[in-house]
Amino acid sequence: MSWRKERSRTERGYHHGNLKEALLQAALDLIAQKGAAGFTFADAARMAGVSPAAPYRHFRDRDELLTSIAQRGFEQFESQLSAAWDDGRPDTVTAFERVGKAYLAFAREEPSFYSAMFESGVPVDSAPGLMTASERAFGVIRAAAERLAALAPPGTPRPPALMMALHIWTMAHGVASLFSRGDASRRKLPMSPEELLEAEVLIYLRGLGFPTDRSGGSASAPSGPPPIPPDDTPPQAPPSPWGKPK
Repeated sequence: MSWRKERSRTERGYHHGNLKEALLQAALDLIAQKGAAGFTFADAARMAGVSPAAPYRHFRDRDELLTSIAQRGFEQFESQLSAAWDDGRPDTVTAFERVGKAYLAFAREEPSFYSAMFESGVPVDSAPGLMTASERAFGVIRAAAERLAALAPPGTPRPPALMMALHIWTMAHGVASLFSRGDASRRKLPMSPEELLEAEVLIYLRGLGFPTDRSGGSASAPSGPPPIPPDDTPPQAPPSPWGKPK
């Protein structure tokens, strides 16, 4: 469908009271094109097909518009992570692996929401709804970490679940941001992002003294890192996340 037809639909939607949704969609489209910091409030109004003053009926400024998008993104994020976790069924490690894959899939499939959530510069505590949605999403990771912590073998100190959740979140977010994005910021990798994250978590669990042999039962961690696909040249280190120096 052409933008002209889409714009006509947006204008008709505005007259029927859908201006807020039109602005949210326009902002998501602009984020996809220019990034979370690359557009103005007036740009969003123009893309939605309304006057520059119209957005103020629903949003105080551009930051409030981004806050609304980020909140909606975290709500969808939490829903996908929760579905993947499925209360730890059929076993903790299998369910946890699904959570990691869901994290990477969200970054790949919803790059505009992901950018608004993590790259817009809007403080998470700037709005109660955004804070709540963010905490609920992190709560899924923490619940999974609590179950993982409970798998510590007898005689091994049980690591704090919050510490584990923060460490695992950092690993998942790093892989998602660098290698599993759905936009031009994605870096190349000689293995899949899912394989990289699985290997990272395995090394982390081994460092904490967790069993890493699946043959010991469904409660143990993965047996080893996935193999790197064969290539004619040795794998190169991933490029620096900071890019090339200017």
